[in-house]
Amino acid sequence: MQMNSQVNFSSISANLNSIPVLNGTNFKEWKENILITLGCMDLDLALRVEQPASLTDASTQDEKRYYEKWGRSNRLSLMIIKRGIPESFRGAVSDEVTNAKDFLSEIEKRFVKSDKAEISMLLKDFTSKRYSGKGNIREYIMEMSYIVSRL
Repeated sequence: MQMNSQVNFSSISANLNSIPVLNGTNFKEWKENILITLGCMDLDLALRVEQPASLTDASTQDEKRYYEKWGRSNRLSLMIIKRGIPESFRGAVSDEVTNAKDFLSEIEKRFVKSDKAEISMLLKDFTSKRYSGKGNIREYIMEMSYIVSRL
């Protein structure tokens, strides 16, 4: 049992450390890493499915378990998302947002403008870059492919 929790902790730690800190220019990469990490940790339920209806006295055991699973997914997803965001960015989103999916959407709204600026910069690089005839053509092709992949 002790070994299992150590392995579990180290895999969680490795997953969390693979998420880059959001810095304003890496939103796409950051979001992709968040989604992959939460998916691998089986914590992405709150991002994939809307919040279930509140429990009532008539709720079944299955509904209670599902509600608890969704709540755990939401709580841990929020913690992991906030961990990868500097305090200055976190303050831009209201503390009243307690749903991980909504929180991620709010962060995304803040960075759409940055993405547009990055895309225009990449398009400029792509259209102005020319092969000079000197050097390795493979490197030039790889550079161009990388620019296109980021678009």
